[in-house]
Amino acid sequence: MSEKLEGIVSPSIDNLLNVVPSKYELVMVASKRARQINEYYSSLQDGSLFNNVGPLVDAYPEEKPLTIALKEIDQSKLQVTPAE
Repeated sequence: MSEKLEGIVSPSIDNLLNVVPSKYELVMVASKRARQINEYYSSLQDGSLFNNVGPLVDAYPEEKPLTIALKEIDQSKLQVTPAE
């Protein structure tokens, strides 16, 4: 069982909360970005590449959009502005 754990344990919630100040804001930012990534992959099939921004980190084909979004937040690829 030398399988590497992925998903919610990588990146860790502690690292993510260093970038985004609250769990609730983390959920909002990650879900919005995951929807954008999902739309990008859908537009690839339609042939309209220029309407959406693809993943900003290295992503494997089997990774879910939410996992990619959390990696982007962890690596500070997204500019997160505090909600007012």
